[in-house]
Amino acid sequence: MFRLPTLASLFLLALSEAAHASPCLASDANFNLLVFGLDGKDWNAGTQDTWTSGSAAKDITTSGRPPFDGSNTTCYLSQFYNAVYVMNGDASNPSAVHIYNPASSSWSTQSVSTGGFDPSNFNAILDHDTNVFYALSKGEMYFLDMGSLTSANASGLTWNDVGKPSFSTDNYQPVMALAQNHIHFLDVPNVPAGSAQIFVIHFSYFQPDAQAYSGATFPATHGQATSFFQASGVQQEFAFIPDDGSATYVINVETNTTTSLPGPSVKDASATYFAGITSLVQLASDGTVSYLPYKQGDVQTDQAASWGKVASIAAAAPPSNTSSSASGSASATKGSSSAKSSGTAGANADQSSDALASRELKIAILAGTVLSALAFGLL
Repeated sequence: MFRLPTLASLFLLALSEAAHASPCLASDANFNLLVFGLDGKDWNAGTQDTWTSGSAAKDITTSGRPPFDGSNTTCYLSQFYNAVYVMNGDASNPSAVHIYNPASSSWSTQSVSTGGFDPSNFNAILDHDTNVFYALSKGEMYFLDMGSLTSANASGLTWNDVGKPSFSTDNYQPVMALAQNHIHFLDVPNVPAGSAQIFVIHFSYFQPDAQAYSGATFPATHGQATSFFQASGVQQEFAFIPDDGSATYVINVETNTTTSLPGPSVKDASATYFAGITSLVQLASDGTVSYLPYKQGDVQTDQAASWGKVASIAAAAPPSNTSSSASGSASATKGSSSAKSSGTAGANADQSSDALASRELKIAILAGTVLSALAFGLL
């Protein structure tokens, strides 16, 4: 007689998980790839040399973690302090920043006062040197100083208003990337393809003119951006992937040049990205994790590289539907990045129709299984 409520409760929990899961990518300071919230768990895939081994990634799910059910969860690596910061990880507490400490495999929740910042509508980067978030939310710039936090403090943090950008943000879906302590805004209205508006973090100053980059011309279109880390020091390059996945553009801000590399095999406008030192990683809507090997300064090798699957993640958490968003161009648009990680991400997006179809199929199969079990129990 107790089987009915037990199965019904499990069904509701599983339904909620399938309908609202919002996983994201990051790494620790040693560049072990971390995937949070995938199939309701958190995974450590190890360093790049182990990704194709086929051995399942390590389950690092532990207590205190957020449910990863936000509208668009975003993850950021603080390289100096070996911490991962998660925004929008909990739909019931969207203003909080959840902190994962890889050294202790522990979670804590940092309370944050938003002021005018809207956690449902923003795009942000995490500055490498200052460990300060800068975000564009509803046409206004804000910053959030994380200090040296590797766990939450008791006093709380506050988003502070920086002011309006120097350019129009009307109907602008921010595409933001970090390099050399500058924020690069792509796809800005009235800025030509191959150019970006720049905010100088240390002087809180917008450069008056757009910066043009020579070489390949990245299109004036929405997409995702994420910064390549260095073994030490600030990022010098960032990747831009247009929503159609037609190419991967790497912009070097030391030389002000752009190189065109192969686009991801999975064409998915809702995919998110994380860049380490020697790879660019994609998390697609169906849970497929792929990567492009990268060697800074070696254009010939990079242009000949190809995307491959992170087999260790696939072994631990197989994609939900291999036919969804595995080919073709996703039609939905979303907020920039990120990485959802690597210091840049957006939180104002709709999920792609392919991802929703995959998720609905998963829910339907689950519902059928549970209802069959209920019917059998009532016989």
